[in-house]
Amino acid sequence: MATRCSSGATTITALRRVLVCLAASTVLSVTVPAEQTAPRTLAAVFAHPDDEGAASPILARYAREGVKVHLLIVTDGAAGGQQTTIPRGPELAKARAEEARCSADALGAQPPILLGFPDGQLGSYADEPTRLFRVTQRLHEELQRIRPDALLTWGPDGGTGHPDHRLVSALVTQLVRTGAPGVPERLFYVSLPAELMRAANPGRGEPPLLIPQARHLTVRIPFTAADLEAGRRSLACHKTQFPANALTGLAEAAKQAWNGAVAVMPASGSGAGSDLFR
Repeated sequence: MATRCSSGATTITALRRVLVCLAASTVLSVTVPAEQTAPRTLAAVFAHPDDEGAASPILARYAREGVKVHLLIVTDGAAGGQQTTIPRGPELAKARAEEARCSADALGAQPPILLGFPDGQLGSYADEPTRLFRVTQRLHEELQRIRPDALLTWGPDGGTGHPDHRLVSALVTQLVRTGAPGVPERLFYVSLPAELMRAANPGRGEPPLLIPQARHLTVRIPFTAADLEAGRRSLACHKTQFPANALTGLAEAAKQAWNGAVAVMPASGSGAGSDLFR
């Protein structure tokens, strides 16, 4: 609304109008920077549907706080059929894509971005020498499109040591270190606590020389009980990977292992913190 300023009144009235005009002009000229009004964006890049379980409570937390959380899943998950009667191949890939959508919805995240590369074969150089270059290109295209403010992925250990996990970590790190347009410098590595590995694989336990020392996990992201419950619901979506009778034990192990905060490792520097964006 414009403020009308005119002369011809008494000195006091004129002075009042001048002050009103100045105040209105000041209010109208103040603008909020675009970066303060746009929601922050977090991209969690993983190899398989269900990998997001390693960070599910903090993904739920940021989504709850208004952050746009994107899940980028590199492979189709078609080889992960140990816990289901669905045959490996296209049928299982379709089921796992639906599970990924269910999980993202449970976390409050955006619909997942499914790149569909062959599960378990990212490093099959002899079969297809250009595959990793194509994965790198597709990852960059999607990150450039969504322009995240922070990135989350597996550490160089791959969490469980899976080759696909390790390669996805390496490719995301590569994009950050080459300064790829649209890719932020804020990159954090997530890992799996030993308690979770033992709960998921009681007969095998955790592999040796895999889990990072606690001193490297310097950023601890707190979450609420509601965020932990959202993570449990997202895990329950992955019915082909986790039998219903195992979910209670996994959920309890996760609660004990995280103890209210997921610890992650900054890819550069060693500063402590409690937020992926600061």
